[in-house]
Amino acid sequence: MEERQNDAGSIILAITTFPNQEVARQIGTQIVEAQLAACVNILSGVESIYAWKGKVECESELLGLIKTTNENWEALEKWMGKHHPYEEPELIAISLEKGAAGYLDWVKSSVAGD
Repeated sequence: MEERQNDAGSIILAITTFPNQEVARQIGTQIVEAQLAACVNILSGVESIYAWKGKVECESELLGLIKTTNENWEALEKWMGKHHPYEEPELIAISLEKGAAGYLDWVKSSVAGD
């Protein structure tokens, strides 16, 4: 029996925030349809405290966890810059070390260019 690797390799977890559920669902759906991500999880109940234009702000937001690949990062970043409603949307990524082999295969096969 062939042993399958669970090395995440080129998979990344991109993180963003959204102002409301409608925007989160719209953007999440569009980036999955465009094959920029395999999956977007939307988590509610996030409170963000941040400095913006010389003031400390506090806002309720939703958190988006985006599963994609390093190869799609630039296209995702460009897409988000064009379509996200925030002037400067949060978009950061964490490289993954390990994951379930079948899940990692699914992510890679679900995004464009992989």
